[in-house]
Amino acid sequence: MKTPLSLALSALLFAAAPVIAAESTADVLIRHATVVDVEHGTTRASQTVVIRGDDIVAVGDDQALARQWRAARTIDAKNRYLIPGLWDMHVHFGGGPELIEENKALLPLYVAHGITTVRDASGDLAEQVLSWRGQIASGQLFGPQLFTSGAKIEGIAPVWKGTIEAGDKPGVDAALDREQRDQVDFVKITDSTLTPELFLYALSQAKQRGLRTSGHIPMALTVSQAVDAGISSIEHLDYAYKAGVKDEAAIAADFAAGRIDRAEANRRLHAGFDRDTAMAAYRRFAELGVAVTPTLDGGRIIDFLDVEPHDNDAYLAYIGPGLRKTYAWRVERAAKATPEQVQARHARYSQVAAVLPMLQEAGVHIMAGTDAGFLNSYNYPGIGLHNELSLYVREGLTPPQALTAATRAGPAWFGKLDRYGAVETGKAADLVLLERNPLQDIEATRSINTVILRGQVHDRAALDAMLDTAKAKVAAWNQEAATQ
Repeated sequence: MKTPLSLALSALLFAAAPVIAAESTADVLIRHATVVDVEHGTTRASQTVVIRGDDIVAVGDDQALARQWRAARTIDAKNRYLIPGLWDMHVHFGGGPELIEENKALLPLYVAHGITTVRDASGDLAEQVLSWRGQIASGQLFGPQLFTSGAKIEGIAPVWKGTIEAGDKPGVDAALDREQRDQVDFVKITDSTLTPELFLYALSQAKQRGLRTSGHIPMALTVSQAVDAGISSIEHLDYAYKAGVKDEAAIAADFAAGRIDRAEANRRLHAGFDRDTAMAAYRRFAELGVAVTPTLDGGRIIDFLDVEPHDNDAYLAYIGPGLRKTYAWRVERAAKATPEQVQARHARYSQVAAVLPMLQEAGVHIMAGTDAGFLNSYNYPGIGLHNELSLYVREGLTPPQALTAATRAGPAWFGKLDRYGAVETGKAADLVLLERNPLQDIEATRSINTVILRGQVHDRAALDAMLDTAKAKVAAWNQEAATQ
């Protein structure tokens, strides 16, 4: 005969049984993995990672977890290296409405190269990209998680297409209202025709509204003015270099007053760098949480086009004919340079790239971003991020620091480190399984065996199929273009 106590215990066990069973059932087990702890630059061998839906629900000793969990699919990692998904924090989609499909075909290229999140820094297809963001999030469209600035804010009649034009403060306010209606992930502000005063106003107003910002800083302003106004990230290493010029304020004032032209301003900037000035500026970046996206590879491609041509790159087979045409104007401009100008380009690249380890030393968040997309010649979506990381190490970062720039700096900027940037319980199941250890050699990020995106497994065969499909689409477009 059961006592009331035993009956109560039996009832509790019965009620708990479904919970226990549910906890032991998963969608994917990754066994025998070497988990890379990017934050601390260490590895943990013989780990099992348990995935349910798009969540990591357990990580731990392989033997212990393998006894506790069962899954519909088990992957034997065979001691390969498991890292968080890669983030490209500066990409572009654009080239006009006629290139929508060519841009859309770029999305799988990111996934095929281990990039599970991209940050679109504005082109001329803002409405389309906003639509893709929602379609990807709902599972209607295949691609990496997409954050976007929507349309960039500019002045009246700017060189850039697809912008929100603002000629006064009410215009800036209206532009920010639209950005908020579009629920953009951050605001991009550029300086083709936007006045310096309105640039600073836009930054300060965006900050008041709780919006993150990035942009191109006008020559008539100092970088510190943009930082003080509230800019959240500095795109392109050139601006970080400019912040290290001792007489930057005088150069900006002379340019604003019309006493010097842009060429003379650039000449003085490149002659006036001072390490102490730079380190003070960079420490302030770090103090205020201002990140820097170097986009080194894009600049290097053009700067060294004379000795490193790209017109026969095998990767062009993945880039549509319309997008390839957008490369032409920068290539043609570079080809017209005199030998002296070419030499100056080489020297300028080295001079600017040298500030990268200084930013790291100062504690600045360096966000890996490529500038890949239309207009930016041979700067390829997908493989471009791996080229960017290779340059970071070449220019003075360690492999762990470079890997951090591509896995943790982006989530940190968006305030999402609770969800991304580590292979841990509770994090998103966006993962990349590598053949080699990226903490020892950054080139290992290219050795991709498997990509897991939102809990869905894409093995090497599936990744190769993505590449084959992309190549076949481009081949068809090439054939169609040749007959027109």
